[in-house]
Amino acid sequence: QVQLAESGGGLAQAGGSLRLSCAASGRTPTPYCMGWFRQAPGKEREFVAAISRGGVNIVYGNSVKGRFTVSRDNDKNTVYLKMNDLKPEDTAVYYCAGGSAPASAFENARRYEYWGQGTQVTVSS
Repeated sequence: QVQLAESGGGLAQAGGSLRLSCAASGRTPTPYCMGWFRQAPGKEREFVAAISRGGVNIVYGNSVKGRFTVSRDNDKNTVYLKMNDLKPEDTAVYYCAGGSAPASAFENARRYEYWGQGTQVTVSS
C-alpha cells in the first residue's frame, strides 16, 4: 500500500502562485505515475498534470498548460505542483494520485490506484 499526503494548499490572489506537495509513504518505490487532479464544487474531477517516475513523460491538462509545472523528487518520495498565474477558476480541492498508468493514460483517473485526501486551493479575484 502507498499513502499519499498533500500539503501546500491555501488562499491566493489571482495572478499569484502556490506550490503543492504530495508525500508518498509505504511501499517503495513510489508509483510509476504520479498525478494531480482537482474538483471544484458541482463539477467533475478534472485532470491537472502527471509525471512518470523518471520525469521523461509529463502531461498537462489544457486549462493549466503554461501556468502549472509538475515535478518529482524520487529521493524524497515527493511530487510537486507549482501553480503560477492563478485564476479564480483554479479554485478546487486538489488531489494527488499514484498508479502504474502509461503516459497515454495519465489523464484517466481510473488508472490511478492511490489517492490522497486532497488540499483546498482558493483563488480570489
